[in-house]
Amino acid sequence: MKKLRDIMRPDFLFTVQRDAMRLMAERNVGIVIVLDGSRLVGVLSERDVVRRVVDAGRDPAHTSVTEVMTMGVIVADPDDDYQSAIRQMDDANIRHLLVVRDGRMLSMVSIRDLIRVDIHDKSEELRYLREYLYQVPPDIAVRHAAA
Repeated sequence: MKKLRDIMRPDFLFTVQRDAMRLMAERNVGIVIVLDGSRLVGVLSERDVVRRVVDAGRDPAHTSVTEVMTMGVIVADPDDDYQSAIRQMDDANIRHLLVVRDGRMLSMVSIRDLIRVDIHDKSEELRYLREYLYQVPPDIAVRHAAA
């Protein structure tokens, strides 16, 4: 079974210090990691922007990231299997999971990344099951060909 280390992408990370919402729109990303130096302090997601900025009537240009970011960040280990990560994300109702080892940010995976792996694995499993179910034993195939 695939582990998160097999799925995660190192180019997914970047640090945001200002203009986070504009930067998210420019780079077409749904979430950014908020660091204080090298320490993870939170994430800012599209959901945060909609609920805590737009819906609250705040001006995005004058809203501090730290005022509206999510601080209770859920993380996973790179050796976690992808199915447990899917369950963890579903239980927490989140679409992105940070991958951390020894307090150090390694990457992030999205539910889309994990679903792609799951679909591939399920397709492979179905293929194996079809081969198993529909295989013809060699002795029957020989008798049928001789007749």
